[in-house]
Amino acid sequence: MIRRFRVGAPSEGTRLDLFLAATCSDLSRSRIQKLIGQDAVRLGGRPAKPSHVVRAGDEVEVEVPEPRASVIEAEEIPLSILYEDEHLLAIDKPPGLVVHPSPGHDSGTLVNALLHHVRDLAGIGGELRPGIVHRLDRDTSGVLLVAKTDRAHASLSRQMKKRAIEKEYLAVVAGVPKLRKGEVALAIGRDPRDRKKMRAFRGTDAATAGVREARTFYAIEREWPAQGVALLRCRLVTGRTHQIRVHLAAAGLPVVGDRVYGRPRYDRIRDAALRRTLVDFPRQALHAERIGFRHPATNEEMEVIAPVPSDLSRLIAGLG
Repeated sequence: MIRRFRVGAPSEGTRLDLFLAATCSDLSRSRIQKLIGQDAVRLGGRPAKPSHVVRAGDEVEVEVPEPRASVIEAEEIPLSILYEDEHLLAIDKPPGLVVHPSPGHDSGTLVNALLHHVRDLAGIGGELRPGIVHRLDRDTSGVLLVAKTDRAHASLSRQMKKRAIEKEYLAVVAGVPKLRKGEVALAIGRDPRDRKKMRAFRGTDAATAGVREARTFYAIEREWPAQGVALLRCRLVTGRTHQIRVHLAAAGLPVVGDRVYGRPRYDRIRDAALRRTLVDFPRQALHAERIGFRHPATNEEMEVIAPVPSDLSRLIAGLG
């Protein structure tokens, strides 16, 4: 499929990749850059570079390959469905379930389960991530949206890009914030020392290539000052990889059970059993509790809430 655009005066002086990211709302910037690298984006009939600055009147062509049928096997894996209609469904993802196939996880994923549950899902949104609009880390539980049609996927992706989708998480953290409400506004990018991890960047370091703006608001839901532990409600403004975990760790409030960005010692807790429970909690104590969005077909405001899972409920109850 070839899409053609003429650059208008308001867009003059914009980088080509940024112009296309704003124009093609159903394509991510990384997808656009990949298409540019494949010479699938042409300016005036010639392959263009992502850094090219567009001018009013420029003719831009984007050749977007038709989605190929997924080669991922459908698997009969139980799903906890919070909401479903002919356009979308909302899943309550349990901890431990990988969202989409990746090296080392070519089966038993949420995508494998979705292909069994939803007819004709293959190809929606991409070959390896059919229907997936956003993702949750393997050990993060909670609500996750899945598009069942191209129209729904485009609409939800557009809302995501415009930051119109509201996402709230619950996190049990080591530490108690001094203020009842706060914000962490630190750019996030790949850790140069460990490319598997993300890192918060401050000051001039935030201008490093690949580092992107990130903002997280948090508020105290409950606190246990004697134990030095709190339950926070976090609201994402942006949606960077591992954002809440990275931001809270950078703020001195690492998520309980996070072996990558946390590992607090809980020295203030005298109860040995409680201290051991916190140290041994087998996953990051992070739950995507709520998502708010507009229905892709009716434009109705919707809200889906995922109940707190049993392991997190027991952890919170044990804090007193």
